Amino acid sequence: MADAGAKKSNPNTKSGGKKKEVKKETGLGLSKKKDENFGEWYSEVVVHSEMIEYYNISGCYILRPWTMSIWETMQAFFDAEIKRRKVKNTYFPLFVSPSVLEKEKDHIEGFAPEVAWVTKCGKSELEVPIAIRPTSETIMYPYFSKWIRGHRDLPLKLNQWCNVVRWEFSNPTPFIRSREFLWQEGHTAFATQSEADEEVLEILELYRRIYEEYLAIPVVKGKKSELEKFAGGLYTTSVEAFIPNTGRGVQGATSHCLGQNFAKMFGIEFENEKGGKAMVWQNSWAYSTRTIGVMVMVHGDDRGLVLPPKVAAIQVIVVPVPYKDTNTKEMFEACLTTVDTLTEAGFRVEADLRDNYGPGWKYSHWEMKGVPLRIEIGPRDLEKNQVRLVRRDNSDKVDIPVSNLVERVKDFLDRIQENLFDVAKQKRDASIRVAKTWDEFIEALNQKKMILAPWCDEMEVEEDVKKRTRGETGAAKSLCTPFEQPELPEGTLCFASGKAAKKWTYWGRSY
Repeated sequence: MADAGAKKSNPNTKSGGKKKEVKKETGLGLSKKKDENFGEWYSEVVVHSEMIEYYNISGCYILRPWTMSIWETMQAFFDAEIKRRKVKNTYFPLFVSPSVLEKEKDHIEGFAPEVAWVTKCGKSELEVPIAIRPTSETIMYPYFSKWIRGHRDLPLKLNQWCNVVRWEFSNPTPFIRSREFLWQEGHTAFATQSEADEEVLEILELYRRIYEEYLAIPVVKGKKSELEKFAGGLYTTSVEAFIPNTGRGVQGATSHCLGQNFAKMFGIEFENEKGGKAMVWQNSWAYSTRTIGVMVMVHGDDRGLVLPPKVAAIQVIVVPVPYKDTNTKEMFEACLTTVDTLTEAGFRVEADLRDNYGPGWKYSHWEMKGVPLRIEIGPRDLEKNQVRLVRRDNSDKVDIPVSNLVERVKDFLDRIQENLFDVAKQKRDASIRVAKTWDEFIEALNQKKMILAPWCDEMEVEEDVKKRTRGETGAAKSLCTPFEQPELPEGTLCFASGKAAKKWTYWGRSY
């Protein structure tokens, strides 16, 4: 999915006045289908649903309010949860000096190709170039060594909500791979490894909840291989999502145990209770606006975006449906009363009372934007004291009495949230293949599957898998070793080397 300008629908060439002008002006409707041209479909959806606007620097995108409201909902959940765990928010500068950045060699080697540098100020060359943060370990840890002196200073738990820059050159894609993105990054220090290990899994569970409970996306919790772990860390855990349409995995969020490597590099030590010196144990963990791109890819359809109710900026849109020569005053009043009733009950709801668009256009517009539930109110609904509910996820319609409005809307939104997760899980599970031999592995890979295979856990074997599968669509790699391990019968051999297998691991191509 290469970076491209916003697509526009072909203008309607038929006569008919207003409809023609509306479609030309807004680009309403998608010209590409999800199953036929996924990349261009995705580009159209994120623009036409008003999530992003393309910027004049490739790989950078304007996040519009429709996107930011989703980010803020996830942020509110996560921020409250980490504060319960005594994590405090902070903010460190965007810039980092090369001497600090290069202090930890393994770490910087992992990011070096993506680091952007400031080399000029006005017309003058800087004496020493300044890097823009790709992540903040090397920015923050010199100050950890300053602030941590004794065991009473531990644990130190900090988080920052910020942006980072990673100068992607191949196929920048909105949300999934952009040159600047928003994220949170937590950085913590402990006296013992057991405390660090415990937090790694606690945070990973919060990431699972973001994906499964808020975004309605099934994920696998597991551990990254030595080849795929965070550069300079001890081990990396992640939640992994999968996009059935493209056959690619997505690293959804990561929680790393950094061990004592950075502590040694930056001199982060403390005096323990016995008066001796010891190095701290550190973690770092992050999730980003990539989460939103995964949501679009998993739930979107040929009519546009499909939003889970928990994160939708507008959960319910109320649309009047006047017939010809209808007196709209009473109908509009009913719409506004419906909005007030549902707003008081805690729902995010608006009415579309614009008189320069017809009901059909409004239906398509709000379907494109993914609003979970539509309420229609027409003359017959007024007569019967009812409204019509229409679900975005499956188009089901039902007429309900106004007296049951709040209860039925809550029930519908709960069902939509649950159904989106169930459908996504069914599609994900149907895309998983077990491969015990190389031939089975290649067959599943060519079918765009997520592959569960027995592995000997040797780095050389994983590197060989990458080499042997490298092609135009990218190489296969290990996604994660799931914590929930299927039984591994004695004598099971590695799919790629024929050596004794040590564990089951998910493999596939990824973003």
